[in-house]
Amino acid sequence: MVRFENVGLRYGMGPEVLRDVTFGIPQHSFQFLTGPSGAGKTTLLRLLFLSLKPTRGLITMFDRDVASLGPDQVAALRRRIGIVFQDFRLLDHLTTYENVALPLRVQGMEEASYAAEVRELLGWVGLGEHMHVLPPVLSGGEKQRAAIARALISRPEILLADEPTGNVDPRLARRLLRLFVELHKTGTSVLIATHDIALMDQFDARRLVLQDGRLRIYE
Repeated sequence: MVRFENVGLRYGMGPEVLRDVTFGIPQHSFQFLTGPSGAGKTTLLRLLFLSLKPTRGLITMFDRDVASLGPDQVAALRRRIGIVFQDFRLLDHLTTYENVALPLRVQGMEEASYAAEVRELLGWVGLGEHMHVLPPVLSGGEKQRAAIARALISRPEILLADEPTGNVDPRLARRLLRLFVELHKTGTSVLIATHDIALMDQFDARRLVLQDGRLRIYE
């Protein structure tokens, strides 16, 4: 589904943040992306979400060379990718329900066609009683779960998550990871960026380890 070949990225004239990164995301795969703070995990996720372009190298996504895509084609590919940002990016003037439903509204879908699914998903992530609450009222963990639900509502082919358990306690972290595992079982490829080694040790999954801008893969 995704292939990076000798990808490098630098900001301006500075040193390369990523160097000679080569890896793939196969269909129906589950992987962790880890490494110390500042190693480039978020930068790699931004490349995967097509919000950054590499300085060099080749990125192929769904059999398309992303360097050759126009804005409309990039937008079409992004609709096949779900992403959970580290800072949530919920809209404070929309309720939890409205935030989760927003990707479907943007696609022009009628509420009658998705309302039941949004409610079911909010119940699945433990926010059924908070669907009509505005984000400023939610705790950090509740905001995290709302952001995860929003990323899942479009049934993405690939889900990217940047430190999705960073604002929750260990019990809830395990629950959220099991949610990602269940999503993976439905056919979605999942890539989770985390520094929580103890949490990763509870799951049998491939690890992509970033260190000083270079990537090592541990099966």
